Amino acid sequence: MARGVLNPVPMSTASKSTKKSTLLKNLITRPEMSFLMEAHNGLSAKVVEEAGFEGIWGSGLSISAALGCRDNNEASWTQVLEVVEFMADAVKIPMLLDGDTGYGNFNSMRRLVRKLEQRGCAGVCIEDKIFPKTNSFIRGSAQPLAEIDEFAGKIKAGKEAQSDDDFVIVARVEAFIAGWGLEEALKRAEAYRKAGADAILIHSALKSPSEILTFKKEWGNRCPVVIVPTKYYTTPTDVFREYGFSTVIWANHLMRSALTAMQKTAKQIMADQNLLNVEDNVVSVAEVFRIQGEAELEQAEKLYLPKHGQTTRAIVLAASRGAELGDLTKDRPKAMVDINGQPLLGRIADTYRSVGIKDVTVVRGYKKEAVNLTSLTYVDNDAFDTTQEVASLGKAASALAGATVISYGDVLFKKYIVQELMETADDFVIAVDANWKESRNRGRVADFVVCSEPNSKRSFGNVVTLKEFVHDGDREGVMGEWMGFFKVSDKGAAVLKSVLEKASVDPAKFNAMKIPDLLKLVQQAGQQVRVLYTTGHWLDVDSVEDVVVGASF
Repeated sequence: MARGVLNPVPMSTASKSTKKSTLLKNLITRPEMSFLMEAHNGLSAKVVEEAGFEGIWGSGLSISAALGCRDNNEASWTQVLEVVEFMADAVKIPMLLDGDTGYGNFNSMRRLVRKLEQRGCAGVCIEDKIFPKTNSFIRGSAQPLAEIDEFAGKIKAGKEAQSDDDFVIVARVEAFIAGWGLEEALKRAEAYRKAGADAILIHSALKSPSEILTFKKEWGNRCPVVIVPTKYYTTPTDVFREYGFSTVIWANHLMRSALTAMQKTAKQIMADQNLLNVEDNVVSVAEVFRIQGEAELEQAEKLYLPKHGQTTRAIVLAASRGAELGDLTKDRPKAMVDINGQPLLGRIADTYRSVGIKDVTVVRGYKKEAVNLTSLTYVDNDAFDTTQEVASLGKAASALAGATVISYGDVLFKKYIVQELMETADDFVIAVDANWKESRNRGRVADFVVCSEPNSKRSFGNVVTLKEFVHDGDREGVMGEWMGFFKVSDKGAAVLKSVLEKASVDPAKFNAMKIPDLLKLVQQAGQQVRVLYTTGHWLDVDSVEDVVVGASF
């Protein structure tokens, strides 16, 4: 059977600038069958759009359920309207709202249409039952229907109230639900069509499509017919195509699937009193941030927020696996190991943000696809297994623009340490732990330093400088342990880029260099490296025991 079309808008004419109402009208009137997917809030609306659907069904049942109400007009129409506004704002695709009975008489319908247009909703579907309504699948045969003339008047009032000619009003016929049969369904549908309805939604509670197929065969192509196959879901979609139905609505499945997942997760956490059995089965917080549009906000902040003086950046070197952590880094690098419910890298980034450093570049390498936190800039060192730290820094050389803090991806630190680095005017500054004799790194390969003078009350007001790095913590003259990060000024960043460029001329040496080797080249270039002493308040995560300690850091 051919499907009837009323003044269709060709699919090829749709564009990003096309009104949502025009897009919805096109979906309902075009020759090809269309599909609307249920959503009930802004987040689920985004899910529908990202899945590829061209339109949304703003389900009354689902919106009510999300609000903790029954589908009996317990949520007021203004409360529904507020949800609709968030949904419409969240997406670019059009939405057809399940408007129940229009929330009252013809006057309520007029106001509803005007308010929906104002909030970016493309259309509304109303059903011919008595206000307040009851869900069609609850004692359907006992539900009274509205008088035909009264409901037709409501449709006419809605059409005359709309200011957008393309705003869609769909009339939902409940005759089959109430047990009144085919003749009544056809009579009502025809009256609603004549009153101005853009389409008819024919509803049925049977597990077979017999009622809606019979209706469509008798109805022909007078105007588009929309169906909701919630009960007769086993019917092949090609049957609906063959009969020429306009639109299929998947009416409540996101809400129902979300409820399934929430019940399962809540029960699991209640039983376990921990998150170990659920964390891998839920989306990451990073994915929530992504779908919320955090990346766009970050770019907007750069455009619109005032820039107060020089902005400090950060570069985090996180390309290595961290094989010493064993199975913890089998599927992810050390920087993404969980420390008390958050990846190590996430905690580092949060510390930077807490002191106003929002421009953070991360150098990835091992299992780079697992390093996916939002609001960070990524560059990759794909040769991570054959190169050292300086090669990774070289990959991020473009981020050396202005004052920059450079740190390792496995070192936690308190924010005051970074603040002190930022407050110095020196071109090169390193943070050194004067309490090095109590370091957890004693006995490990670590970077100890010899300085111009040891930490003391006298040295507090002096400019202490780096003399050399040593790896032996028992060597005479050691005055502290380098904590794995340093700061360069705007001028220092330019010098560091120049040193990196010159060092890269010899790839073999360059790829074997670590940061202390690079700072030695900086000194040889005539630059002084200042030392800021502190005592503790940092953690080099270099063992499974360190991961445990990090949970209380």
